[in-house]
Amino acid sequence: MPAIRFVAIPSRVAAHYRGGGADANGQTPERQISDGNGVPCRHCLRTVPDGSAYLIVAHRPFETVNPYAELGPIFLCADACARAEASDASPAMLTSAAYIIRGYSTDERIVYGSGKVVPRAAIGDEAGELLARDDIAFVHLRSSTNNCFQCRIERGYAA
Repeated sequence: MPAIRFVAIPSRVAAHYRGGGADANGQTPERQISDGNGVPCRHCLRTVPDGSAYLIVAHRPFETVNPYAELGPIFLCADACARAEASDASPAMLTSAAYIIRGYSTDERIVYGSGKVVPRAAIGDEAGELLARDDIAFVHLRSSTNNCFQCRIERGYAA
């Protein structure tokens, strides 16, 4: 089974939204104040602290637009935050009991039969099994209750 790494959204994307750039729906990001609960930033991969501002944006975490390029809401720290380094360690923002993992091909299309709900503790093993397959290029980690994109999981680097 290959090593894996959890990957945050690119800094250029976060900077675009923070600068008031249009989201995937052509809207200006919405600004809210966090209560410290359930507001995971997709750039630093941490929960936005209580009392801190965050943005809500419609985001499409794909390079291409096709029928499988899902679009949905994500949260970002409103102020600049350091992008989480790609790592095999489970991101701090993952606090739910379970998540959806789903594999995608090199042309960013869902690989049927690859999606399932898994317990948080099993994410690494399940993603590694998917990434061991030749037909899977990357995996998305999504909310099991709302299907919101959390982060991308890719093959890791050899130690």
